[in-house]
This record gives sequence, structure tokens and C-alpha cells, in this order.
Amino acid sequence: MSVLAILIPVALLMGGVGLALFFWAMRSGQFEDLDGAAQRILIDELEEEED
Repeated sequence: MSVLAILIPVALLMGGVGLALFFWAMRSGQFEDLDGAAQRILIDELEEEED
């Protein structure tokens, strides 16, 4: 039972840190252009170098 007294606060702390990092990423614009990243992977780099 004493193990739960340690694991529950640690799990809550880790969840809170993860939530805080997620909100920080949203505020810093990490999720602004999701379509652009999906399109960029399809661009052939060889075509760009030949130009």
C-alpha cells in the first residue's frame, strides 16, 4: 500500500508535465500548419536541386 502512496503522486506529476508541454506546444504554433508538413514530405528533393 505504501508503494501506491509514491506511484500515484508521481503519475499525477508526469501527467501534469505532459499536459503543460502540450499546451506550450499549442501556444508556440507547433500545430498551425499540419497540411504543409504532409505536403512537404511528398516533394521530390531531386527536382528542387536540378532547378
